Amino acid sequence: MPHRLESEVRYYSRAFPAVFTKAEGSWMHADDGRAFLDFFSSAGSLNYGHNHPAIIEGVIRHLKSGAMISSLDMDTPAKFLFIERLDELILRPRGLNYKFQFTGPTGTNAVEAAIKLARKTTGRTNIFAFMGGFHGMTLGSLSATSNRNSRAAAGVIAPGVTFMPFPGRYDDGFDTIRYMEEVLDDNHSGVEIPAAVICETIQAEGGVNVASVEWLRQLRELCTRRGILLIIDDIQVGCGRSGAFFSFERAGIVPDIVVLSKSLSGLGIPLSVVLMKEELDVWKAGEHSGTFRASQLGLAGAAGALDTFWTSTAFMDEVAGKVKIVSGFLAKEFAALAPEVTLRGHGMIQGVRFEGEKGSERGTEARRMCFERGLIIETAGSGGCVVKLMPALTIGNDDLIKGLEILKGVVFEITGK
Repeated sequence: MPHRLESEVRYYSRAFPAVFTKAEGSWMHADDGRAFLDFFSSAGSLNYGHNHPAIIEGVIRHLKSGAMISSLDMDTPAKFLFIERLDELILRPRGLNYKFQFTGPTGTNAVEAAIKLARKTTGRTNIFAFMGGFHGMTLGSLSATSNRNSRAAAGVIAPGVTFMPFPGRYDDGFDTIRYMEEVLDDNHSGVEIPAAVICETIQAEGGVNVASVEWLRQLRELCTRRGILLIIDDIQVGCGRSGAFFSFERAGIVPDIVVLSKSLSGLGIPLSVVLMKEELDVWKAGEHSGTFRASQLGLAGAAGALDTFWTSTAFMDEVAGKVKIVSGFLAKEFAALAPEVTLRGHGMIQGVRFEGEKGSERGTEARRMCFERGLIIETAGSGGCVVKLMPALTIGNDDLIKGLEILKGVVFEITGK
């Protein structure tokens, strides 16, 4: 293997030591003949599974047509089609009136643009983010990412962000909204009034921490009353992962800015977008740029995914059935493991947390053992103590149960039950 030529920064090739040559649906295949059931979905980039044929067909058609492949942010039929389909199928039915900004191709690019826009719009510089939040690895979005190891790798102090406690990370009933209010009211708090609050409604990398509907509504009300913009980062838990296209729908709130990426393209092709309320679009032409904005192949895939899955409620109805299978299985089969193991999650992102001093060690061991038994699954949370379940939304029920049974066997073996 050419690892001697590859940087030591590589991670997933260490966590999942195999040479993957083919993938279809919820299965990944290695060059030695092994097959792996995928409960990771490329960190939430493959909500519709690997190589969905209907989406691929649209991308291949685009490639063969002689259409633009690289176009900066020039007008193209692919761009117009995506905007029209997302507006028609997703935004308008939900009463959302957003303008589109195409950023660089990855989620961190969208977060950078959203933060920059919030500062430009309000004239303020500080941002409130949350403990346990993950928003990207470039310097601006890294400033809002709480993981110390990730921040330390930058070699500089990432400024301009104040971290607030996130609900659900602790069990002491701490009122995080009241705390934010007190910080904002106290002119001796040492904290500047922020331009925006950036929030994941479900912290994926933070350990599958779920904000309640009531908390999200209180956060929206606080931001409105204080003149603070609310940015929802739906990069990992959007596009159906939460059981609805947007993860904030369950709370009935309307963010000022929404960032999307990962599964937006339908195939894992990089594509990112910032959705903003019209009055926030204060950019001057070319003020925020980037060569690989509005990836034409990503747009073709995204339009195909919208037309394949989002023209009716049938897809979300199917996902709801899968959610019942997962949550029901975990609740029933893992009940005997409490308090060594606790459960968390919402929709098709669920977590199994190993409690206690050995939690991180057990989480890492569970990932390794699952891999050895043919299941790709990742860890999250402090030290990796949470095993994070993110199967494709299109996974068959038999494969879903198969993966859950593998996980059950591993967790029971680790806990000695």
